[in-house]
Amino acid sequence: MHAAGDKNPAMILFWGLSSQGRQGYNTHMLQILLTALTALVIVWLMGPLVIPLFARIKPDRIGRETIPEPPPQPTKKKQAPPPKPPTPTMGGAMVLLAVTIATMIFGLDGMEFSLPALVAMVAFGVLGFVDDFLRVRDPDGIGLRAGIMLGVELAIAGTIAIWAYRSPLIGSSLHLPISGKEWDIGFWYVPLVILTVLAEVNAAHLSEEMDGLTTGVSTVYSIAQIAILVAMASVANQNSELLQGNNLAGGAIFAAAVAGAGVGFLRYNTYPARVQAGSSGALASGGAVAMLAILSRSILLLPLMSFCLLASLGSVAFQALSKTREGGKKLFRAVPIHRHYELLGHPPSQIATMYSILTAVICAFCVLPYFR
Repeated sequence: MHAAGDKNPAMILFWGLSSQGRQGYNTHMLQILLTALTALVIVWLMGPLVIPLFARIKPDRIGRETIPEPPPQPTKKKQAPPPKPPTPTMGGAMVLLAVTIATMIFGLDGMEFSLPALVAMVAFGVLGFVDDFLRVRDPDGIGLRAGIMLGVELAIAGTIAIWAYRSPLIGSSLHLPISGKEWDIGFWYVPLVILTVLAEVNAAHLSEEMDGLTTGVSTVYSIAQIAILVAMASVANQNSELLQGNNLAGGAIFAAAVAGAGVGFLRYNTYPARVQAGSSGALASGGAVAMLAILSRSILLLPLMSFCLLASLGSVAFQALSKTREGGKKLFRAVPIHRHYELLGHPPSQIATMYSILTAVICAFCVLPYFR
């Protein structure tokens, strides 16, 4: 029998979050597991009912699945994959509903973290849903104008940044996982959070076009954030910071809802996908990724933990810069970069799987300092 204050890191995930002994620990961990299972089951059961409805509204023809640049004359046996048949979109609505229900059932005890995270995710999801709806109803497949979408994203990101900056439970300090100390950056925290949210949301949006990629990466990332938030909550409780620990546990509940819904959605989103997450799912996933980093104050680790998502955004930027060089030689055959790998002959299923595996490896190393 371990004591309530046992600091053995290997036991934190199993013994839980409170300082009231084994019963309290098991209760918190049970809530996290039930949250993930609830979200998973909701998405799993909704699939056969909702996907045919999305298909009836109008399939997303080829949308962003169109390869933006033709491959050069092949010199090897590998050739570009054939065009993928039309797939219904707006599947992110299933994920949003599941995360909302699961979080509202199990996450209200730590609502100062779980509720703002849920509201931010839903806000981005609604924006994406409007883009999806306009896209599938427009004969030309055009959704929201880029300027309008960026303006709304900026408004949401600004609201999140101000809320986090003024929150007594978050503030302007960033957690330094290696030293365990904090770095207070003052008002610079606000533009940093805005930049972080915009980068993650748009990176996820660019990555959504390949089956299972955004969903798989964001699911693995959410599982890693469960571990980080659990570890931080355990430390807070051991230091008698019960309000902080309770809300960090609420953040873990939200992360579990995102992870469970992601696993359930992969049932229908892996290659060949029966439904695409669409802008609604991609923007919501990017918002959830950013919010979890804000709640755990792990923004400094976010570029590593979400590297596979940010690679999509970075490849677009580097490709644009390469075209301005003398001669205009392109760095990649196509962007985002996963399209480059696809044109090299790698199957989409292999690319999405490797992105998830790489994310899992990176996140595992990033989580280790929290369990010293």
